[in-house]
Amino acid sequence: MLYRTLKRMIERGQIEGMEEKLDIFLASSKITAEEYTELMGMLPSKAPAETTEE
Repeated sequence: MLYRTLKRMIERGQIEGMEEKLDIFLASSKITAEEYTELMGMLPSKAPAETTEE
């Protein structure tokens, strides 16, 4: 149930603080390692911010 809710939130773009939430849910055994891996894979990757040198 929690897994489906988290997946729906990610699909809708509600990802504010999602990495931390997933970490906590995994640590407290609320989601499985497989579910954690799938959900983390759905999150946009954090690319380093481009810097412009002047």
